[in-house]
Amino acid sequence: MTAEIVAGLPLRRTAAGDAALCLVTGATGYIGGRLITELLDAGYRVRVLARNASRLTQHSWFASVEVIEGDAESETALKEALAGVDVAYYLIHSMMLKSGFEDSESRLAALFGRVAKEQEVHRLVYLGGIVTGQHELSPHMQARTDTGRLLRESGVGTIELRAGVVIGSGSASFEMLRYLTERLPIMTVPKWVKNRIQPIAVRDVLRYLVGAASLPDEVDGVFDIGGPDVFSYGEMMQRYASAAGLRRRIIIPVPVLTPRLSSGWVGLVTPVPFRLAKRLVESLKHEVVASPSSINALIPPAVGGLTSFDRAVKLALTKVKNASVETRWSDASVPGAPSEPLPTDPDWAGGSLYKDVRVMRGPASISEVWQRIESIGGDNGYSTASWAWELRGLIDRLIGGVGLRRGRRDPVRLVVGDAVDFWRVEELEHERVLRLRAEMKMPGLAWLEFRIETDSVTGETVLVQTATYAPKGLLGHLYWWAVAPMHGLVFPSMAKTALGPGSRKG
Repeated sequence: MTAEIVAGLPLRRTAAGDAALCLVTGATGYIGGRLITELLDAGYRVRVLARNASRLTQHSWFASVEVIEGDAESETALKEALAGVDVAYYLIHSMMLKSGFEDSESRLAALFGRVAKEQEVHRLVYLGGIVTGQHELSPHMQARTDTGRLLRESGVGTIELRAGVVIGSGSASFEMLRYLTERLPIMTVPKWVKNRIQPIAVRDVLRYLVGAASLPDEVDGVFDIGGPDVFSYGEMMQRYASAAGLRRRIIIPVPVLTPRLSSGWVGLVTPVPFRLAKRLVESLKHEVVASPSSINALIPPAVGGLTSFDRAVKLALTKVKNASVETRWSDASVPGAPSEPLPTDPDWAGGSLYKDVRVMRGPASISEVWQRIESIGGDNGYSTASWAWELRGLIDRLIGGVGLRRGRRDPVRLVVGDAVDFWRVEELEHERVLRLRAEMKMPGLAWLEFRIETDSVTGETVLVQTATYAPKGLLGHLYWWAVAPMHGLVFPSMAKTALGPGSRKG
């Protein structure tokens, strides 16, 4: 993204003439992480509320923002985060929760709105989803609609922007479109592919969000936003194929694919896990076309107008090709994954710990070994026993996990918070430590850690590879012993691959 996205937008100022202070929630998410850059480019002061500040350190904007560490469910944390704030962006969604997300989102929105009112926040900005017609809403869309309503009922002037399919590198909607189109030259698809949709480029979404900050206090309400193109999802797939230089796809709509079956199919073909796919598919069951609004009169598009679908696709593919994707849908944590650091013995009070420790040494330099370790996962794979990892990834997908198709944001570089297939980077010290936290489905918590050091006597590079597992209940213990034979295959192979030729047990 560049400053051209926010060029020409007015800057909201305080009564003292200072740039307004904006609070951004959901900073580790796809939109939030990019919005911060644009707010800073526009001249705003920015504060971020995050559960784990270390997840933000990889962003270029980290040193330019104020970070409040806390949970949006905590009234105390919200009071601290919202104190003195002029504009608050509510970008919290619970799309990956298995159940109860409707109540969770309503509770969070009501609390946020109440505290914002108490703290005398001037403006709330929320990004929701387009709702058209009189049809019954899916639970996900109903929850998003209720969130907007609760924020508006808070008494704080609220701008709710509603978007449909967001096209941009790393968005869940874009990756679903991309993988379906690229991998399936011939496909049977649900009948919803005939429904009209109005996609919008992520850069236009960001401009509307930034522009909402400077709107007069008396302006509030719901505004649909969309790009200049309206077509069916099937046509969008054909347009994507053309923009990506692919042959025209053969698309055969069939009426028997229910949202659940469609979601399973999407989950197997694309990196998007079943639960997220289900909610994306449910939002496409009906037309997703923006209703006429005054938004373009209030927030004029950038020079050149709204971004066409074809240009949005080409911009996104360029970022993917250049490995310059700023944020991805997978940046958000998976519910149920451990939020605490790696437990240690003997001071861990949570129960038993299982460990698989492999020590290898070899002549390769630390930089060479680190390069191989940092490139782990995604298209690069893990070891010579790749079939075992693929099998575990498939099993994870079948039981509702993220599996291996989530991939990596960058093929060679990692930062704290990055998703790597069904792992999350929890700790990274360049050429010294990489620790991955498991986000796969299992009856327990797991970590995989690599530590590199130099033997002071021989000068060799020493790799200590440790898999740690904290079981939950009897099933957790049984799981460890059931997969132990697999560990005997994959873990030695992984350590040997990392050390390279000439390596041996240490």
